[in-house]
Amino acid sequence: MPELVGIARLAAQGPLLAAKRRVEYFQLESRRLIGPCASPRVPFDWTINPYRGCEYGCKYCYARYTHEFLELREAASFERMIYAKAFSSNDFREELRRVPRPDSIWIGTATDPYQPAERRFRITRRMLEVFAGDSGRRLGLTTKSDLVARDADVLAAIARANVVSVHMTITTLDEPLARRLEPYAPRPALRLEAVRRLAESGVRVGVQCAPVMPLINDSEEALEAVCAAAAEAGATSFHAFPLFLRQPTRDFFLDFIRRRFPHLHRRYRERFARSAYLSGEYPEALRQRVRAVRGRHGMDRPAAEPEPPEWPRDPQLSLFAEL
Repeated sequence: MPELVGIARLAAQGPLLAAKRRVEYFQLESRRLIGPCASPRVPFDWTINPYRGCEYGCKYCYARYTHEFLELREAASFERMIYAKAFSSNDFREELRRVPRPDSIWIGTATDPYQPAERRFRITRRMLEVFAGDSGRRLGLTTKSDLVARDADVLAAIARANVVSVHMTITTLDEPLARRLEPYAPRPALRLEAVRRLAESGVRVGVQCAPVMPLINDSEEALEAVCAAAAEAGATSFHAFPLFLRQPTRDFFLDFIRRRFPHLHRRYRERFARSAYLSGEYPEALRQRVRAVRGRHGMDRPAAEPEPPEWPRDPQLSLFAEL
């Protein structure tokens, strides 16, 4: 085995923090917690992931490849070996000062910031408390956990002087199907209740159906059910994005399809044989389907970005952002 270097060495040296029946938690020293993102496919400039790995075990999770950076190449290790990043509020505050204020920052781009590890280590909560002492930021957060509602108070505090939005992932309202696809994630009904609690607290919240999987959760009726429930719970937006499969997720997911949806296995294997992305007529057909669903529930117009009541109005404040 080659000598470990960089983050792989840090991971190997990380002490065991706790262990459950199927999951172990380790500490991971990190040189930085905020990383740049230049991808044209995403609407943010910087990313934050308080954890590495995610124990929800979603069969379609695109981020399984990130454990390869730790020299952990078995796909299942992503959901069984969870790394909690060492966190200091002072260090994080100093790192945040170097991020230009016009830029958008997103929490939870590769792992869920409210997975069960958050109940133990509260790293996401402590990060949000730092944001609550700042102003003029644009912050987004993605999760499929109802635990996010625990932090409705600090999210509402952030929203007084920053633009903040929470995006709840709900792939289906069919609970048996959700249990197959996302075996350890909270039930869809719990996620919708979290949407309601956030909205009632004055936090802007949207719902995204992601990924949309052909012939599994992509019917107009299935999308309509999620969108209608999101609107009723107080969500202000609804989006849906098609499945994409890069290695090692591709082999992991196709094996799951072979076992649980054998009648679809050949179609999926052929559609993803040459590309991680679906092509042809399907993406446009899905966009039209989603557009129709959004229109029926009043989510077909982009929600205006609200100006927080304490949004800084003195342009000289931008000089304090260290570029």
